[in-house]
Amino acid sequence: MRVQTVSSGAESDANEDVVVFHEAPGRLDLLVIDGGTSVAERHYIDPERGDVVWFAQGFADQLVRYADTGLAQHECAHRAAASLHEEFIRRAGGIEVPLHAWPIGAMTWARIEDGEQGRRLRLYSLGDCTTLLYTPEAGVADLDPFVNPQEAVLQAEIARLLAQGVTDAAQRRARLLPMLRARREAQNSWPSPSILCLKPAGPFAARTVEHELPPGSSLLVMTDGFYRLVEPYGLYTSEELALRCLDLGLDAVLDELRAYERVSFGGAALAVKRADDASAILWQAV
Repeated sequence: MRVQTVSSGAESDANEDVVVFHEAPGRLDLLVIDGGTSVAERHYIDPERGDVVWFAQGFADQLVRYADTGLAQHECAHRAAASLHEEFIRRAGGIEVPLHAWPIGAMTWARIEDGEQGRRLRLYSLGDCTTLLYTPEAGVADLDPFVNPQEAVLQAEIARLLAQGVTDAAQRRARLLPMLRARREAQNSWPSPSILCLKPAGPFAARTVEHELPPGSSLLVMTDGFYRLVEPYGLYTSEELALRCLDLGLDAVLDELRAYERVSFGGAALAVKRADDASAILWQAV
């Protein structure tokens, strides 16, 4: 078995992604968390690292803690949220943090378990991380195809601003901020949230997949920032990206991503952010 990880902030001094692997007897947990960029005017909980970094790292720490208790993934996620919410309230120190400033994130948790019949994958996903499975027999498959319904709304608004001549990224984000804040408030209020949040009003609406992992399998889990090589940049297909990571390693593929962004910014002109934090974890049953 071999595990590679890579995680790179879009800016050198900040990275709101977290990748973790945690090994226990008969089990391996792979975690990828992509903290949602803050739409608040300031940090309320962790002025030094930022509230989103605090949230993403704190959730990863709590999930690892509960992973060893024997609980199912959904129960671990809810207990982790409850523990982190308690810390959030303590750190706020009586200050009322506006709902749009409550951090959220995307997460994929891949649990690989050993069994009498071989290894089995249990996938638990919230938000827009991507999971690709390679097997010698079937090639590359996207185990969790997901289309963010809000993305079309956002792209339409960005296109409208571009048509008005708003090409500066900072100006564009300022014009989008009221919509982004309203969206963040809704995400933190959903009765069954499809993203990772601090105080879910009901059960997380996680997408779950179970899959046998035959000998020779490899699993690639990544944030949408790393997946920009496929969408929107179009440098590779999903299959080509997975095979390139297997061939060259994650660090080399990340270098390709950043080199491309430095030269052209690619399709990111139609994004809120010119570049994004990019992270991935690659498991190979060597």
